[in-house]
Amino acid sequence: MSHRTAPPSGAAQLRADCGRCFGLCCVVPAFAASTDFAIDKPAGSPCPNLRPDHRCGIHTELRQRGFPGCTVFDCFGAGQQVAQVTFGGRDWRDAPETLPAMAEAFAVLRPLHELLWYLTEAVALRPPADLRGELERARAETLTLTEGDPAQLRAVDVAGHRDRVNPLLSRASDAARAPGSADRRGAHLLGVDLRRVDLRRANLRGALLIGADLRGADLGLADVTGADLRGADLRGADLRRTLFLHQTQLDAARGDVRTGLPQTLTRPTHWTALPLTPVRQPARSSAPARRGRRR
Repeated sequence: MSHRTAPPSGAAQLRADCGRCFGLCCVVPAFAASTDFAIDKPAGSPCPNLRPDHRCGIHTELRQRGFPGCTVFDCFGAGQQVAQVTFGGRDWRDAPETLPAMAEAFAVLRPLHELLWYLTEAVALRPPADLRGELERARAETLTLTEGDPAQLRAVDVAGHRDRVNPLLSRASDAARAPGSADRRGAHLLGVDLRRVDLRRANLRGALLIGADLRGADLGLADVTGADLRGADLRGADLRRTLFLHQTQLDAARGDVRTGLPQTLTRPTHWTALPLTPVRQPARSSAPARRGRRR
């Protein structure tokens, strides 16, 4: 049965629309029993919680049922692109022979759509005209790659394309932040108390902030591209102007009603279950945090 609908455009293209997908994120990836997933699931095998209508049977209870890893995954709209555009609305349940090719296409389109999201965010920072032109050309090239058929997608060098785009994203970040601001790319800050560290305009690309204490911290114009915020305490933190902050990073962290968020992002529902404890606002210091490898 075909369920084809017209593809979205603009920002909507980069947001997951599960109603237009065929549950690919519940089929294509493999996961192992861990704190993120309650069971083992091989790649290409439907999750037992996936219903015949491609909806998750425990969507509202994922965290309680041991599947927090599912709540922080985002395909950036690649799922509906594969389902509705690449395969023209042909459902893998009706045509099981298409599933391997769908899985290959999804593995290519997901990182390409993520790059599109970052490029769109970088252009919105209003960089200098020459850099803006380079970013817009890179976005157009990336968009063209996503429109290929299954054979063309298999031929895409995703890693090579990412390597060409990432320097542009770094330049956009540098232009938005002040020269000489703290550089903590790839820093290992697991469980570190960062309440007294000035993180405004800091470069935190790829930083490991798992379980870090960021209560009351000001992350204005800090670049958190790829930063791991699992379990980070963001209660009372100001993230309203944080650069390249994505919804999945918030979903993986802890926060409360006082956490300042950009208007484009949503306060995770599980935050409301956290206790509302006082947040102390210590005097700021420029003391450097322990640094990790540069990225």
